Amino acid sequence: MTPARRVAVIDVGKTNAKLALVDLAELREVDVCETRNTVVPGDPYPHHDVDALWAFLLESLREVDARHGVEAITATTHGASAVLVGDDGQPVVPMLDYEHDGPDELADEYDRLRPAFARSGSPRLPRGFNLGAQLHWLLRTRPELREHLAHVVTYPQYWVGRLTGTWCTEVTSLGCHTDLWLPAEGKLSELVERLGLEGRMAEVRRAGDRIGTVLSSVARATGLRPDTPVFCGIHDSNASLYPHLLERDGPFSVLSTGTWVITMAVGGDPGRLDPARDTLMNVDAFGHPVPSARFMGGREFEICLGDAPVTPSEEAVAAVLRRGLALSPAVVPTSGPFQGRQARWSEPEAGLDEGERAAAVSFYLAMMASTCLELTGAEGPVVVEGPFAQNRRFLDLVAVACGRPVLTSTGSLTGTSIGAALLVAEEVPRVGGTEAHIVPEGVYRDDLARYAERWRRLAR
Repeated sequence: MTPARRVAVIDVGKTNAKLALVDLAELREVDVCETRNTVVPGDPYPHHDVDALWAFLLESLREVDARHGVEAITATTHGASAVLVGDDGQPVVPMLDYEHDGPDELADEYDRLRPAFARSGSPRLPRGFNLGAQLHWLLRTRPELREHLAHVVTYPQYWVGRLTGTWCTEVTSLGCHTDLWLPAEGKLSELVERLGLEGRMAEVRRAGDRIGTVLSSVARATGLRPDTPVFCGIHDSNASLYPHLLERDGPFSVLSTGTWVITMAVGGDPGRLDPARDTLMNVDAFGHPVPSARFMGGREFEICLGDAPVTPSEEAVAAVLRRGLALSPAVVPTSGPFQGRQARWSEPEAGLDEGERAAAVSFYLAMMASTCLELTGAEGPVVVEGPFAQNRRFLDLVAVACGRPVLTSTGSLTGTSIGAALLVAEEVPRVGGTEAHIVPEGVYRDDLARYAERWRRLAR
């Protein structure tokens, strides 16, 4: 069979979803269909409308295949999510939104079940950020669920199952603060047995495994060839990491930016991880543990600046640095390295113009990212993926605050689709696609260094 060149990637983030067609020969997205990924409020709890997304994906596959021809399919999604599937292949309950606070009702009970951080690398998080806490809450509050549940399927693999009829889980999603995986041991944790889910966790596969071909019903709905292969898929932050694992040896770090900013320190120090500060042990596409930390940087950006932020002028940046204008953590206090803290401005917010606010928020995000790099024991260059790779002020302060080279991706705004598509490649292409970010020497750099130190004092 001829190796696939045009790979359709189902790419579902917490805020947006898309189908991207990636050309592996050119390593770029040649076609993209996008939609919002909205949460449905109300009964029985806030949940994702997977049927609406499925309809969008089928239509997008039909359009993209007609325009270019789809030769393979894979998937990447946000973490902390799974779909509970019955024998008929349908969800037995709606897919819970991990930001719902329902699981907190049973927090004390769940804490007695979960494995220790030293083994799981999974910090105790609020709401449904621990997938295990979601499962415990659903099983306890909906006793009838156990009777109908056939498979617990991690989220990227749910879409693979809809395409192929074969259900599985995968190590990068299981290793994303779920409490269900032991990274150093490479196996499911004792929590699975304690929840009574033995035999119901779908088979564990690797991200690059070929799972099957599209169902005949999918082929009819989309026009895809019936022998179109479908590959297992991967957690989105690990999709961003994967091209760099192919390209460079450690130590280095990747800052994957979007709704979440995830720091992954290849060759980092696991002894530095602090479960109270939202650090964790991720698992990469090869099954190797990777010290990591995170905060909701994209969400914080939107909260502070809205949907149409301005680009700060040189004068606005200079004013922020001169006055030491700073936003201290945390804008989203339920996650990140400063959980439980309330954000504060160093001077009255009402007096700020749009440019000053934008500069100060960019600097805030840079210092949050730098804190995450420190907490993971990161060394070597820092590669910035996603929307923040376009934010010059963010990049400037990360480079100065961490004192290491910063590289930016030169491809699309998100590396998740490219990374996921590379899982399909039979021969690993030369990835490249980064360039050095240069911070000018002189007064500006010195001002940034002083600003970083002041921010650290405020944060402490």
